[in-house]
Amino acid sequence: MADGKKTVLVVDDSSFMRTLVKQILGVDEAFVVVGEAADGVSAVASAMTMKPDIIILDIEMPKMDGLEVMKRLKLFSRAKVIILSSVAQVGSEVAQKARLLGAFDVIPKPSGAISMDLKPKRGRQLLEVIHSAAGLPPPDFQALAIRIKQLSVSES
Repeated sequence: MADGKKTVLVVDDSSFMRTLVKQILGVDEAFVVVGEAADGVSAVASAMTMKPDIIILDIEMPKMDGLEVMKRLKLFSRAKVIILSSVAQVGSEVAQKARLLGAFDVIPKPSGAISMDLKPKRGRQLLEVIHSAAGLPPPDFQALAIRIKQLSVSES
């Protein structure tokens, strides 16, 4: 943990999606994003050096897909892996494979690989799942809403 916070590695080939995930996690003081990776090879290297508590992982990526990343992580990492992917829809073969490889949970992106609606459609679910993966009580969404307002006022 970094300063008492759970550490997170965000892995997605889209910089836009990595930014959205970091924004969602940024309102929750229980977590700190310690790194990000745009492909599977970088994800494995980052996980080796950063040793995050939690990895949010896409499936479809260049150089090495998320399922192969999970196979390699099993060799050295104790991080909880949360799959966030457009191809891992509930009940899909990919989602089942990810669970068999040890994924803590699988969250489908709501509208494809670049899901601009991630925050409103899956943000709450992502926070609930990451809290559970970290062994923390469920998020206090009222407190988080107040924090979001405070952050938006301070940025103005």
